[in-house]
Amino acid sequence: MRNSSRSVHSYRSFADFYPFYLSQHQTPICRQLHFAGSGLVLSLLTIAIFTQAWWLCWFIPFVGYGFAWVGHWVFEKNRPATFQYPFYSLMADWVMFAQMTRRIFK
Repeated sequence: MRNSSRSVHSYRSFADFYPFYLSQHQTPICRQLHFAGSGLVLSLLTIAIFTQAWWLCWFIPFVGYGFAWVGHWVFEKNRPATFQYPFYSLMADWVMFAQMTRRIFK
């Protein structure tokens, strides 16, 4: 695996962590899979809220993490940072999603 996140490092802030997070998402397809998974998460959540089909929420982690992890294991050939930094990784995923969305609508 390249760019492995297995080394133990303690980030003091999200600002310190985010450059590492981006370094783990260098291939466009990996970033696109993250974007697709996050978009589907938002779609599932929206549908669940408006239809009150709360059972759809069970699929949210599978969709969100599924797309991301395929991107890491198949295309990046690295271990997702989620396993070592779950909270920062979740935050970073949404920051990256917002940045990609802003680029699309610019």
